[in-house]
Amino acid sequence: MKIKSVELRTIELPLVRPFRTSFGTQNARQLLLMKISTYEGGEGWAECVAMSEPLYSPEYLAGAADVIERFLLPSVFQAGDIHAEEVAHILKPILGHQMAKATIETAILDAQLKMAGISFGSYLGSSKPKIDCGVSVGIAPTIDALVEEVSLYISQGYRRIKLKIEPGWDIEPVRVIRKMWPDMPLQVDANQAYSRNDIELLGKLDPFDLLLIEQPLDEHDVLGHALLAAKISTPICLDESITSLESARDALAIKATTVINIKPGRVGGYLESVRIHDLCVENNIAVWCGGMLETGIGRAANVALASLPGFTLPGDTSASSRFFQRDITNPFVMHDGQLTVPTEPGIGVEIDLDFIEEITSAKKIITAP
Repeated sequence: MKIKSVELRTIELPLVRPFRTSFGTQNARQLLLMKISTYEGGEGWAECVAMSEPLYSPEYLAGAADVIERFLLPSVFQAGDIHAEEVAHILKPILGHQMAKATIETAILDAQLKMAGISFGSYLGSSKPKIDCGVSVGIAPTIDALVEEVSLYISQGYRRIKLKIEPGWDIEPVRVIRKMWPDMPLQVDANQAYSRNDIELLGKLDPFDLLLIEQPLDEHDVLGHALLAAKISTPICLDESITSLESARDALAIKATTVINIKPGRVGGYLESVRIHDLCVENNIAVWCGGMLETGIGRAANVALASLPGFTLPGDTSASSRFFQRDITNPFVMHDGQLTVPTEPGIGVEIDLDFIEEITSAKKIITAP
């Protein structure tokens, strides 16, 4: 197919409650949406998961919009007829910017699959009609507030709880939650907040029977994660450190991780995500699908990815209501702790164009030459 035009929109959605991690607090989610239109009459949607500021990763929303317009789209336009499978190769000369690249690949793939009448799940290799839901719980102002929030999510049926931690907010909140819910699958996420000097401290989490500790050390300190993994019994999961198939292969080779969180935006797209999934299946490594506070556009594709056979742990694929009062697609509603994998062509959700128009703060249409 051949791209006719690309529409970029900046939107902002308030969160139902502040979401605090070790790198900051969010009260709203600002997002970059992309819609591509093709000469064949096709249409594809994607969202860029880069945050407003470069805190989770070096990428940020305004920078992603700039690199998409100035460098990535001209390369795609120059290619002429294009398939999603070719996007990564076409964009490879432009270094980094995985989230921006993933946005283009996903929008093209959505249009391509809609034209072919194939769902995202079927194309990626879905093996189940529903997926188990986990929920990510931010750092709370008090232990009592944490207990209240976790209680709410458990009453709603979530099948796994993830607690955000940082130095000074780690052992005690985990101890309290584990004592109250001894059988609930529980894991923690540090978002790089610790260092090699904290190995003894992190070992104090061992008694709480956690599924994993996610990204405790700096993303560049893969060797440090290997040293940590050799000293504690709780499984180490890598998130920010995994930016490609090659980085995943290297981390496994030095035993820096026994679980991988696959985030499509972070690794450059869903096709690379599938390759990492396949590598982990070959090596008996568990994977799960992480979240970036996506709207229904990104959530739909994530749910499809999470239905692949290697995703054996519940991911951050929560219901739309976990973060937003109103989604920009038909909402994802959880039933008995699960979400249904969309089966309609492409990402398989209806876009609420009127609502998107209401919350758009910037819009630009880029026409292919």
